[in-house]
Amino acid sequence: MSVRDDIAARIPGGDAGLIVLILASAYLLYILAGIGLGYDLRGQLNSIATLTFYIGIFAMLSLALNLHWGYTGLFNIGIVGFMAVGVYVMALVSKPVFVAGGAAQVGGLGLPLWVGIIAGMLAAAILGLVVALPALRLRADYLAIVTIAMSEIVRFSFLSGNLQEFNLFGTKVGFGGGSGLILDFVPPLEALFRSVGLWGVYLGFVEAFQAIVPRNPKPVVDGLIYGALLLGFVAVYFWLLKRTGESPFGRVLKAIREDEDVANALGKNTDGFKIKSFMLGCALMGLAGILWLMPQGAVTPNFFRPRVTFFVWIALIIGGAGSNTGSVLGGAVFAAVLYQGPRYFQNLVGTVFPNLDSPSGFGQAISPLISQFDPVPLLLYTVDSIRQLQLVVMGLVLIWLMHNRPEGLLGHRKETASVISLDRPKSMTAADGGTDGEVRTDGGVTEDDSTAAVEGGASDE
Repeated sequence: MSVRDDIAARIPGGDAGLIVLILASAYLLYILAGIGLGYDLRGQLNSIATLTFYIGIFAMLSLALNLHWGYTGLFNIGIVGFMAVGVYVMALVSKPVFVAGGAAQVGGLGLPLWVGIIAGMLAAAILGLVVALPALRLRADYLAIVTIAMSEIVRFSFLSGNLQEFNLFGTKVGFGGGSGLILDFVPPLEALFRSVGLWGVYLGFVEAFQAIVPRNPKPVVDGLIYGALLLGFVAVYFWLLKRTGESPFGRVLKAIREDEDVANALGKNTDGFKIKSFMLGCALMGLAGILWLMPQGAVTPNFFRPRVTFFVWIALIIGGAGSNTGSVLGGAVFAAVLYQGPRYFQNLVGTVFPNLDSPSGFGQAISPLISQFDPVPLLLYTVDSIRQLQLVVMGLVLIWLMHNRPEGLLGHRKETASVISLDRPKSMTAADGGTDGEVRTDGGVTEDDSTAAVEGGASDE
């Protein structure tokens, strides 16, 4: 066992303990940053809610991508296209029916929100099937080209005026075109608690919370509860992928990842396995997109630019492809450090050093370095512009990871080849009638041995 493989073993609770430790560290850093920024209790709670929201979103997307890349070796860089289809189909199904003179520019079918969520996931899976059928015969970078082209086709389709509004089943619906869509259905938390008959209990909890946050506590409580709900979805994603990886289906996926030709030679229909894996991952990406944008109140096509896809890839690379625990940790680290971190860092520096005299432009920052070898103006400019340089910072981190830790925090972990013990039972005897502890010359098992033959494969958790 290597030092990296031993990280989780040194922490009580193993993988779960490691995840809790990383999350606790992230929350502690944000609480300390909030203290430095002078946040009151409301500000601290909003900061925690926002951090939890993005940790949940990027952990879910990283896990879904891990099914494609980490398990099956499918190079999908069209993630944002499946997210867009999930969100827009959900809106089409669950937005209220169009009423002339209403505030919303187009309506929907008016079905319950949970029906729209299921429809969005199915639409993303069907799009995955459409992409997979012609594209999965391609390898590596060719598949990547197809998937990123698909995501841009989806985005420009939703921008098109032809789909801005149309009639479906006699109802005026549409995708809003470049103006986007107003998501004017029942808020997701209200829909959830009403569906289980707990809306009154929830409102009572919000009212009790007023003792802690006196002025309008509901937005604060909504943010905290929705963040906790997202962490619940992360746990479901984790469980689903763990069970998938430990199943015969998952072991075939990993065999395809390692050498598809060998899997074919063993009689496996690799195209069928890849299509199923691709469709499942696309459905999970569609659900993550829905959960990301559903509470925002509106959605526009230009949100779904390719950079969101690369955010998810960076999160997966940080944690390590092939590891579900690494995917969760990568999503958490990316959300806390690279996605939200620059904003808090810039605000904190501005609070601690209010009179920081940084150059107003890049030219003024770089010229002292060239003429006088003085790096201070460039450093001050970088600190003051860290939010604008966020993508540059991400690129530098990615380059460093590729050179120094290409396996990520927990990638390439040693995997058990079977979910059952492979220890030879004591009753197993040699082919020539030898004593216990001798190996049968044909490598087989005795007729009364109940141990099943195990296919080669692995589980990462």
